[in-house]
Amino acid sequence: MMRSASRTLAFNKPYDVLPCFTDSDGRTTLAEFIRVRGVYAAGRLDRDSEGLLLLTSDGALARAITDPRHYLPKVYWAQVERIPDDRALEHLRQGVLLNGRRTRPAQAHVLTAEPRLPDRPVSIRFRKHVPTAWLQLTLYEGRNRQVRRMTAAVGHPTLRLVRVAIGPIALGGLLPGQWRELTREEVTGIVQAGQSGPQRESGRRVRT
Repeated sequence: MMRSASRTLAFNKPYDVLPCFTDSDGRTTLAEFIRVRGVYAAGRLDRDSEGLLLLTSDGALARAITDPRHYLPKVYWAQVERIPDDRALEHLRQGVLLNGRRTRPAQAHVLTAEPRLPDRPVSIRFRKHVPTAWLQLTLYEGRNRQVRRMTAAVGHPTLRLVRVAIGPIALGGLLPGQWRELTREEVTGIVQAGQSGPQRESGRRVRT
């Protein structure tokens, strides 16, 4: 899968950074942080979202990460308005209708403690007297702004969103703006995770 000359990076994308290397409007891009030639983002992570982004020069690996035929799990921590009840969580697990198409079954649970994350440079806009909760969501597809749309659909808008794992690759100790190069074994693990499907990922929890 990975040619000897190819390179694959794990990057902790900060908030307000575009997942590309150029922008005609002068907004902050990956070029501010990564000086590796020939690598491109495999998939997207919206400007207002944070966390793990994989970049690679290997086209076959990029397809393995982004192709919806591969059930590569992607794990997110989402801070949402109000405390989701069992009904809302089950709705997320069974699938939510987005533009007439139901999302694939997902894993969803409320985190028992607020995750330890670096402060965001732009403060979260809380609503006074409205409690918040942190969810862990594991998705097996990557539609446009999917997590935000799913939580909004069940009545819990997302305030902050951090991707903490893609397949077997976790964010780990990477601080916002930092990156590291993946090993050949880690790249092989990504491919295998996409081929295993969601059944073999049942009950998986992420440690970062």
